[in-house]
Amino acid sequence: MSDELLTDRPCPGVARLRLNRPEARNALNPSLRQQLAEQFTALGNDAEVRCIVLAGSERIFAAGADLRDLAERSAVDMMLRNTHRLWQAIADCPVPVIAAVNGLALGGGCELAMHADIIVAGEGAAFGQPEVRVGVMPGAGGTQRLTRAVGKFQAMKMVLTGQPVSAREALSMGLASEVVADDQVQERALALAAEIAALPPLAVRQIKEVVLAGQDASLDSALALERKAFQLLFASDDQKEGMRAFLDKRPATYHGR
Repeated sequence: MSDELLTDRPCPGVARLRLNRPEARNALNPSLRQQLAEQFTALGNDAEVRCIVLAGSERIFAAGADLRDLAERSAVDMMLRNTHRLWQAIADCPVPVIAAVNGLALGGGCELAMHADIIVAGEGAAFGQPEVRVGVMPGAGGTQRLTRAVGKFQAMKMVLTGQPVSAREALSMGLASEVVADDQVQERALALAAEIAALPPLAVRQIKEVVLAGQDASLDSALALERKAFQLLFASDDQKEGMRAFLDKRPATYHGR
């Protein structure tokens, strides 16, 4: 693992990934994208990992793609890069992902944050899709995930003007889960991750899977997915443990079985 992506396990069940390219404002170059894909794949397959926190530095989350790498690329170059496969590795991660956003989350940085399931933003954070200002458009979900998160009219304003929105604006439009003081962002994200990691992992994974799978399905189909997942969880030891612990008025211990 290079110094561009730092990894640690700050508490039981929680893995943390931190972007570390301060000289480039955490711009997402090919190497960093590849490492993110590899780490999300590995952590998603690690039974000990129940939640992932994705962070930048205390001053910046990620300022987007590295334009020095893109400026002279051809259309064929861009097609052959197959970066959508690297993004898909993040989207396919089965465990919950919490983005801890300090400072700017622009372009690919905003799209990276939108791959998370929960976004904790600092008061000084800003989200934006400025690609139109350099002659292109969002290419990793900025027109699609953003529209699904905030609706057509807010998304259109962001992608057509390239203007960023503040953390408070992001919260009001549904682009952030909560806003905290800048120096509390990672602490709050880790606290949420620890809370999730202590819950039954099979139920947590099923909730994430059904929420995401149901977004683009009809209501009837989505409800059928929900119903079947709910029923399936009654085959787990964790369901028996959770309900017995509740009735016995004691803490439950979950093992993911």
